[in-house]
Amino acid sequence: MRDETSVMATNEVLVKKPYNLREKKIKDAAYRNMIRAELADELYDKILHIIVVQKKYKDVNFSAKDLAKELKTNTRYLSAVINSRFGMNYSCLLNEYRIKDALHLLIDKRYLDKNVEEISAMVGFANRQSFYAAFYKNVGETPNSYRKRKLENK
Repeated sequence: MRDETSVMATNEVLVKKPYNLREKKIKDAAYRNMIRAELADELYDKILHIIVVQKKYKDVNFSAKDLAKELKTNTRYLSAVINSRFGMNYSCLLNEYRIKDALHLLIDKRYLDKNVEEISAMVGFANRQSFYAAFYKNVGETPNSYRKRKLENK
């Protein structure tokens, strides 16, 4: 005989999230206390400049290692700064800017002849699956449904 708790736990496991998305876990990491605030603030500005202003997020091959090298630091420290200052990891940070860019391109009349896969490549995604997963995670709907809904409202 099962009790209610085990039935609920079983039912929760059966609920499948689209694109294999998982709930965000908040971790209390010890490294966050070891970051020097002044240096982290300086790196924060430099990270934004490189990723956003120089649009490195569009480069599918631009890795955390490349960014760390450009900032003359190591990937562990860079990762700690990104986590503490942005509240996410390197991949999520890049994907956030890629999705922001994609949101504009999907409804820009100059790009209406481009399909979703072409737009995903333009903003720096390596493949369709990662684009759809990141888009759904950030926006809550697929790129096609977003485009269709926005164009219908115009």
